[in-house]
Amino acid sequence: MTMDMTFLGTGSAYPSPHRGASALVLRSEGDCWLFDCGEGTQTQLMKSQLRASRITKVFISHLHGDHLFGLPGLLCTVSLNTNPEQQNLNCVDIYGPRGLRHFLRVTLGLTGSQLLFPYAVHELEPTAEQSPEEGQLSLEMTAESGPLHPQEQPGRTISLDVSTDSYFLFEDKKFVVKAFRLFHRIPSFGFCIQEHGRPGRLKTELLKELGVKPGPHYGRLKAGTN
Repeated sequence: MTMDMTFLGTGSAYPSPHRGASALVLRSEGDCWLFDCGEGTQTQLMKSQLRASRITKVFISHLHGDHLFGLPGLLCTVSLNTNPEQQNLNCVDIYGPRGLRHFLRVTLGLTGSQLLFPYAVHELEPTAEQSPEEGQLSLEMTAESGPLHPQEQPGRTISLDVSTDSYFLFEDKKFVVKAFRLFHRIPSFGFCIQEHGRPGRLKTELLKELGVKPGPHYGRLKAGTN
């Protein structure tokens, strides 16, 4: 399995013509995962060898604009490049702090933006230690605020697992993905992508030298059994 990362923006709060706002893409076997989406991310994607239509998951670390303002525009541009006759389009899963659902509902709703694909926002519930007074969200910015956008599917609200001090996001055939608390002026999260272990290569020549005959023992040794 091959993986590569493309840094689309590292300009933090001060993007420039040569450095975009925060955004990077992890690509693995055709699928692309976007981490943060600052303003201008879609332009940076156009300059790269990546295809925005390949983005299946988005991870937003926190709700400061230099990590988020590019997301509504990117979703709309991907929609414009989507074949309206295509059936059974995959849902784009978006992960981020509480308030992200409200942000997308308001921005897409006020601009009358309709998407040709479904999306779901999975919100991470911050703890009290992550929420200094200046970073508190109003009660209106909860998961239940307002109706769903027409293309929005219900997402999960994910709480901290105190036994691991982490947030379990999902697991597929290749990875386990978790989030961890970061401490900033507003609730923030870092993301951990852990690749599943793979069986090693069995050195049959060495086993024969040691007198181990081919048979069921080979399978057990390859599986890690003593």
